[in-house]
Amino acid sequence: MTLETKKNVFIALGKFLSQFSEKENTRIDNVLKNNLFYEPFIDLIHLSQSHNGWYTPEQVYFAIQSWAKALTEDNINHWLSKYNLENLEPKTIALILAGNIPLVGFHDFLSVLITGNNVLVKTSSNDQHLLPFLAKYLIAIEPEFADKITFVEGKLENFDAVIATGSNNTSRYFEYYFKDKPSIIRKSRNSVAVLTGKETKEQLEALGEDIFRYFGLGCRNVSKLFVPKGYTFDSFFEAIFSYQDVIHYEKYANNYDYNKAVFLMSNFKLLDNGFLTIKEDSSHASPISSVFYEFYDNLDDLQIRLESESEKLQCVVSDNLFKNSIPFGQTQSPKLWDYADNIDTISFLLTICSKNI
Repeated sequence: MTLETKKNVFIALGKFLSQFSEKENTRIDNVLKNNLFYEPFIDLIHLSQSHNGWYTPEQVYFAIQSWAKALTEDNINHWLSKYNLENLEPKTIALILAGNIPLVGFHDFLSVLITGNNVLVKTSSNDQHLLPFLAKYLIAIEPEFADKITFVEGKLENFDAVIATGSNNTSRYFEYYFKDKPSIIRKSRNSVAVLTGKETKEQLEALGEDIFRYFGLGCRNVSKLFVPKGYTFDSFFEAIFSYQDVIHYEKYANNYDYNKAVFLMSNFKLLDNGFLTIKEDSSHASPISSVFYEFYDNLDDLQIRLESESEKLQCVVSDNLFKNSIPFGQTQSPKLWDYADNIDTISFLLTICSKNI
């Protein structure tokens, strides 16, 4: 299978996904294999919440639209333009996927296949249906993928390298278990936002997207705010009020009630708007329905601190205060070339393919 063929298959997948959105599903006549997959995919989207209570149709549709926007010809060509993907020796790459947000492991899946490798996938128990469905779509378009995609439920065997995503605890297990294999082992990370008090209402509203999308379950969700001394949160609370409906989701509401009760019983000082608590805390990792905050004295010192903690951070959000910081509202819309943990997955795979492992 040539590189162009693989590109075209994923471009076709992007066109298929573009038909599905929360506002309206719109069937496009020239989409490949629509007669087989269009209606079943709508059914799966609406069944997803029964498989995982966090996977509401709204959140699943958002993930689908994000990938539809990413999988265009221009984006794929731009992403791959800096790599030499010819004359590689295919290897079998094992993927151990997380399930915190819908299709969270799709980028690794895509990276393995676009580089010509075989993929051995162990899905999370929290996300066992969406990716296998898309794999079936790819195989229907290009049958050669049937021999390159394998999903496993038990022990992973007969693979050359592994990409595993988990918590800090599971990462230690992964590092030991896969110590003899080339690997990318991803640990827990969090995202933070740096405010100055000069943000517009629109920017703070967009920050709400960074906080509440996927109910705050992703590593790209903002879980910590850095604010200048003397900062008041009135404008912040006013701007995020439009996200109040999040409290109507039972699992989120249960977390809100539980975590608020724990904080109050511990005599922590809280700010609360009825659907989000914010608490002064030095940690980056806040529980669901809560955001931590910390005061800073000056931005230069804060930049030094954030750079020293870079291995714990996935995204830093700001109004262009720091190099490579992400604009408000954009954390959950990464480009194909925005790699998790800043580890270039394609370069890792090319190294594997060029060695006789």
